Amino acid sequence: MPPALAEVVKIITDGIQGTSPYILAGYALLSLYVLIQIFYIFVYIVAPTPREVLRSETTYKHIEDNGSVSYAKPLPYWKNAFDQRKKSMREKGDVTDYSIGIEDAEVFMSLVVPAFNEENRLGIMLREAVEYLQKEYDPSASEAPANGSVRRRQKNAGEQSNGHARSGSASGKAEPTGWEVLIISDGSKDKTVDTALEFARSLGTESTGLIRVVSLVENRGKGGAVTHGMRHVRGKYAVFADADGASRFEDLGKLVREVKKIEDQDGRGVAVGSRAHLVGSEEVVKRSFLRNLLMHSFHLLLWVLTPPATAAIRDTQCGFKLFSRSALPYIIPYMHSESWIFDVEMLMLAEAAAIPVAEVPIGWHEVQGSKLNVLWDSLGMAWGLFILRAAWATGIYRRT
Repeated sequence: MPPALAEVVKIITDGIQGTSPYILAGYALLSLYVLIQIFYIFVYIVAPTPREVLRSETTYKHIEDNGSVSYAKPLPYWKNAFDQRKKSMREKGDVTDYSIGIEDAEVFMSLVVPAFNEENRLGIMLREAVEYLQKEYDPSASEAPANGSVRRRQKNAGEQSNGHARSGSASGKAEPTGWEVLIISDGSKDKTVDTALEFARSLGTESTGLIRVVSLVENRGKGGAVTHGMRHVRGKYAVFADADGASRFEDLGKLVREVKKIEDQDGRGVAVGSRAHLVGSEEVVKRSFLRNLLMHSFHLLLWVLTPPATAAIRDTQCGFKLFSRSALPYIIPYMHSESWIFDVEMLMLAEAAAIPVAEVPIGWHEVQGSKLNVLWDSLGMAWGLFILRAAWATGIYRRT
């Protein structure tokens, strides 16, 4: 040890030996307090804050019956009515969110598709999704699918294989029928919007108006696009699905059936599409060693950093998740993450609100053209998870 450094150590040691234990304890507590404050300030600075929604982003376009593109029309926003009810109940002294409820759905199923520069893959995904939605949820398809085959009956004779009740819900109230698709172009620079509108035009007059295209001026990230879409859904159930079409869309019926099994008395529930059953399959095994290593490392981080119910989900990142309408007010208004890690925040918020969550195995396959950089995005997800957990733990993020 250099003489100068040894002298400094000696001075510090002599000072400690001559100091009262109570004073030392006070110094330790003060140091701990300072470190906590520094950590809080650090997390406050780096924790993401979603940007304000621009006026143009609260509108949509669709194809008119004559085949032309409509003018920008205002999107419905269920949270406005929810906030009004909440304010009214607060004035009456009722502070229980669970009794507020949300305005009734106009259709049975809403599909939200986040899309960033997806002109090459979007049309294929939409074709598969809309064919299923038309077959299963069109009012005219209440008895049999378009191909004329008989649907497989469930143990509950009043329910179809797609999860839609034939005569109404368990409460006796008739379920809404129909569907809608919200395509959220996340600041795309290619022809994503044109592709979506051209697809809608190809459907003919019967379904064109059910495809709504929303254009975000600036890229928010996948989480931001999904959250934006979920604010404006009209369905009793709302599902988001990736634009690459990697998830087998016909498994949507499985998600609906499973979420109905777990919904609480307020109708709240979440169904998470899962690829966990594919671990060990050829699709996963043939991936690179690095990709599989990063996948398992991320699962370990989830287990360490997230609360128990969220940590128990084996596949948090699958881009195929279904929400009952009644669950949305307890999740969507409190979202902060707009990056790849947003799925985890959704599940954490569901857990915090005691919303039941079901993990449902679905079909899935690799699709070329992924924008995911395995190494850097995995590191970004790990960092995002740490900051997300820290922001909620320190009260920087809160459900207020």
